[in-house]
Amino acid sequence: MKVLAINSSPKMDKGNTALILNPFLEGMREAGADVELFYTSKLKINPCQGEFNCWVKTPGRCFQNDDMQMLDPKMREADILVFATPVYCDGITGPMKNLMDRTVQQVKPFFELRDNHCRHPLCDDTKANKVVLVSNCGFWEMDNFDPLIIHMKAYCKNASSEFAGALLRPHGGGMEPMMEMGEPIDDIFKAAKEAGRQLVEDGKMSIETLNIVSRELMSQEMYVQFANQHFQEALEALKK
Repeated sequence: MKVLAINSSPKMDKGNTALILNPFLEGMREAGADVELFYTSKLKINPCQGEFNCWVKTPGRCFQNDDMQMLDPKMREADILVFATPVYCDGITGPMKNLMDRTVQQVKPFFELRDNHCRHPLCDDTKANKVVLVSNCGFWEMDNFDPLIIHMKAYCKNASSEFAGALLRPHGGGMEPMMEMGEPIDDIFKAAKEAGRQLVEDGKMSIETLNIVSRELMSQEMYVQFANQHFQEALEALKK
């Protein structure tokens, strides 16, 4: 089983998104999957120009010579795609959006009706894969992920992919401080790893496991107080 993971956090492996993504991928590897991980911060992927050369002049291939030419065949061959992104302005990061826009070259220009809706059929060399979302949000509430999930599900429908679920970490900014204080949150990382194993071995992730990944770290009031204190201290430090 081939797994391709894309982490679009600008903090790469040092960010809160990676705290959930990395054990998830580790669980997939231990279950026997071949996993590749890329960071958008290390890739040059230009925005889609919308000229449709990849549909007409050079079917299946974009005219732009950037890192998408390397990544595109890996995406076409993957059994599972993992899109990892922090929540930026209620959605994915800009680099992740550029990457997803460029996957238009993986479908044909023609229309077909699926579930009484206009869609594009996949190119012949592109798999109908599973897609997993891994996301971290600085806000406390779970509903901050709603726009992102709606977008990801719509993307999967258009790409003939199966949305296999999401590992969501609200108030993710509280994880590292709690780890530094020795607070018990290892169950979250163990659950992320278990979700990876489940997806490879069972073909799906259990709701119970995903709920542990998203469990409350601290009360809403405590988190607001903690976050405000953190930024106030950062502002005071600039005055010294």
